[in-house]
Amino acid sequence: MPIDAVVFDLDGTLVRYLDVEFESSWGAVAAAAGVAAASRRLLCEYLPRRGAYAEWVAKDAALLTGIAVEQVTGRIFPPPYATGVRTAVAALRGRHRLGILSSGVDFVADWVREDLRFDLSVANHIEIEDGRFTGKSETRVDLWAKDEAMRRIAAEQGIPLPRICFVGDHVNDLSVMRIVGLAIAANPKDPQVCEAADYIIDDFTELPALVEGFAHR
Repeated sequence: MPIDAVVFDLDGTLVRYLDVEFESSWGAVAAAAGVAAASRRLLCEYLPRRGAYAEWVAKDAALLTGIAVEQVTGRIFPPPYATGVRTAVAALRGRHRLGILSSGVDFVADWVREDLRFDLSVANHIEIEDGRFTGKSETRVDLWAKDEAMRRIAAEQGIPLPRICFVGDHVNDLSVMRIVGLAIAANPKDPQVCEAADYIIDDFTELPALVEGFAHR
């Protein structure tokens, strides 16, 4: 069965902010804004509380209240792409719809979408007005329920889940990896991710051949 869409996790997968927890856009934004310590305390408090993710997002976003967006973007862009990302995307573009599904920050996901010329990006919203963060947010992708967001994407795009490839790296990606046709673990951070994946890669240049080969299995 051919793959119609390739959807990528953002944090730790497409983009690897190696100096922050989970290589995440949340951590990178917090560090650039000067609120890293407070953000890490929230991570320690909320990571074990799977039912309180929206509350975590709201408190993390509130840390940014009043901070100039320019202060952050100047330090986190261009993002550090994983090895081989640009080459792989160039090979996939035009043959498949390309997208991002992330519980990370939307203005990072949107920047990557535009830079790599993806078709869509879905991530958690941080409000910006007059060049500053307002501290308000909207949880659009629950860290622990990414499969729900993937089902919405599939329905909106008119693509059956078995014809979607998802590329992820961590345990919060497992729910998505289990419902799509092709699951790829890129630089996986946990043995469970390796077990759930059809293939494991550490260089994105390997990805196009795996996607194209899936149709001929």
